[in-house]
Amino acid sequence: MQLPQQKLDALLDRHAMVEGELATNLAPEAYVKLSREFAELNPVVDAIKAYRAVADEIEDLNALIVDASTEAEMRRLAEAEKPALQARREKLEHEIRLALIPKDAMDERSVILEIRAGTGGDEAALFAGDLFRMYERYAAKQGWKVETLSMSEGTKGGFKEIVAQIQGRGAYAKLKFESGVHRVQRVPDTEASGRIHTSAATVAVLPEVEDVDIDINENDLKIDTMRAGGAGGQHVNKTESAIRITHIPSGIVVAVQEERSQHKNRAKAMTMLRAKLYDAEKTKRDAERAADRRGQVGSGDRSERIRTYNFPQGRVSDHRINLTLYKLPQVMEGEALNEIIDALVAEHQAELLASESAAQ
Repeated sequence: MQLPQQKLDALLDRHAMVEGELATNLAPEAYVKLSREFAELNPVVDAIKAYRAVADEIEDLNALIVDASTEAEMRRLAEAEKPALQARREKLEHEIRLALIPKDAMDERSVILEIRAGTGGDEAALFAGDLFRMYERYAAKQGWKVETLSMSEGTKGGFKEIVAQIQGRGAYAKLKFESGVHRVQRVPDTEASGRIHTSAATVAVLPEVEDVDIDINENDLKIDTMRAGGAGGQHVNKTESAIRITHIPSGIVVAVQEERSQHKNRAKAMTMLRAKLYDAEKTKRDAERAADRRGQVGSGDRSERIRTYNFPQGRVSDHRINLTLYKLPQVMEGEALNEIIDALVAEHQAELLASESAAQ
């Protein structure tokens, strides 16, 4: 199937136009917006130019090979050179096809990460803590900033629940396939007989949304102020800085008590609420479209078991793509997590390419 040459021409034209506009005297906001677009266009434009150059080279070689006046040695060299050029053309064509796949509008956004201990009591809370540290380390390697919004600690460590904001460009594109049930199999420190226990934690990854993405009517909100609980120094329990917001139509409740400032806690709570309302709307839309979907890399349903961390065997298995890595310590350190995430992204892209091809 041929690449859509008109679409490639349009991308080259747009790239040249943006480059020209960046050389003019622009307002700061327009400059930032166009610079971002220019940076996003650069890789695909480079691939298009390289693809066309290789295609021209192959055409020249073909002309040389079929020309009766070409010497035998020259024809042999041309035949020998052709396979490598054809392989490069195929690679570039694949890159361009991936670049032409419509992007998820939220891919570039920061995220709200929620981890909740599931079945397994204290061990589940400890595992939830391990997962949070894994994502924290992974985020640090990506150059992203992690900020805790709310937490409820387990009685023996870890978290019954923790909600954090991960700020960084492209965080949602990388982390969106982490939503679901994560299962752990290991011998708890509290287990005297050495029996392996199975427990679980649920992960939700929500894109951070702007005011323009979702409209919230102030009249639909019930806002309560509370005294912050737990450790936190002398100010705790003296000022009503903690905020709880209830969205009455949906019944969604969010609470933040991490900051001393009530104003900051309210802003963070509204960020969480917008993400949850957007996610609820997206889940509803996805359910309506479910009959047309292939499931892709799992549905992202939080009730779906997506991965098992088996400590005795030192392995991590992602059940959606049948991937098993015997690198459990490196995954938990956030180092090898990218191998799983990259495989999930590649699988998702393959699904999208297949559905694009079927639609044409």
